[in-house]
Amino acid sequence: MGSLASKEDHPGELKSFASLREEMVERNIAARGVRDELVLSAMRKVPRELFLPKNLREFAHEDLPLPIAGGQTISQPYIVAFMAESLQLKGGEKILEIGAGSGYAAAVLSEIAAKVYTVERLGQLADTAAVTLADLGYDNVCVLHGDGSRGWLEHAPYDAIVVAAGGPQVPESLKAQLKIGGRLVIPVGADQRVQELVRVTRVSENEYRSEDIADVRFVPLIGEEGWTTAKEGEARQVRAGRCGRFLRKRKRWSGTSPT
Repeated sequence: MGSLASKEDHPGELKSFASLREEMVERNIAARGVRDELVLSAMRKVPRELFLPKNLREFAHEDLPLPIAGGQTISQPYIVAFMAESLQLKGGEKILEIGAGSGYAAAVLSEIAAKVYTVERLGQLADTAAVTLADLGYDNVCVLHGDGSRGWLEHAPYDAIVVAAGGPQVPESLKAQLKIGGRLVIPVGADQRVQELVRVTRVSENEYRSEDIADVRFVPLIGEEGWTTAKEGEARQVRAGRCGRFLRKRKRWSGTSPT
């Protein structure tokens, strides 16, 4: 885990981004109802601009989804915070994220959790996210290129699972990988274009409790237990990734994070 403490080559720029990040959290996240101090603190720490292409960094602190590689987007900051709060984290958990994207949400979660495992269907995004996370010192995040609808059984069970893509139903594999008492937050809907954000709590070995949280709109969850294809075209073939290759231990910044 890591956080930006200094950046010797551009100190003025870093201070400016930090100020903008603080304003973003107060104006677009806390003011809209997110109250969890662990989540708010994490959002203040993670440099969203460094998870974006250079030509889009000036927009990093707008509450907007922005394009990244593979025709995907980085979620708007409010949604990242809202979903993190919906996991009802206390600190120190083991979390599974489905849909690594740029790696930004995994970085936010890693400021709270002890360990974050994140799965990304698109190889280009998985590689880029892993490098960015490693370069920023988030060494408690492990990235896998694979079918997120099936989870990551090797490291199960998880205290919490969050899915950043909408499925037609809650994948059974993800439910099975929850600890008893664990929470799964996922967009679900029969239409790929709009979903209901659902929180599933594992009550016992065979019992789950489900509650609707909010109406949302996410990209489709493509995979064996999700959608077969996206409306835009055929899904790319999924292959397994290698976590070890992605956990690179380089750190360019130092700092401490709350757990």
